[in-house]
Amino acid sequence: MKNLLLSMLTAAALILTGCESGVDSPSGFSLPEGDVTKGEAVFVKYQCLSCHQMEGVTPTDVVNNPELSVKLGGKTSGIKTYAELVTSVINPSHKIAKGYPKSLLQVDGVSKMKNYNDVMTVGELADLVFFLQSNYELTPYPRTQYRYYETL
Repeated sequence: MKNLLLSMLTAAALILTGCESGVDSPSGFSLPEGDVTKGEAVFVKYQCLSCHQMEGVTPTDVVNNPELSVKLGGKTSGIKTYAELVTSVINPSHKIAKGYPKSLLQVDGVSKMKNYNDVMTVGELADLVFFLQSNYELTPYPRTQYRYYETL
């Protein structure tokens, strides 16, 4: 029984680590360190507030698009990882924001978000991601409260 359990754990570990080592693996991916202040300037430069909202950032000279205002930043129970944020910028169709009518966010499964890959520099992307990440506040996941009953 002990050998069977050890074999199953070993197989599971190999399967899980095997997923991280293929050609599509994010393993080893990292942009240069960004600058939060410059990232906010990038956020404004590319008029992200035309389709997004972020507490504390006031829109200036943007196209007002009130029906499409996807919230960024704020309190969240899940970490917004560096890789998730980079992917959201360079491939916005990868994961569509939850809680909004799909018809407002996508057409035929493709995000309406403009593709900035040919205009944004790597430095701008690094700065933008550092800025975005700094605007999320991780809130603790609420633990289940168990009641313990004394047995007589």
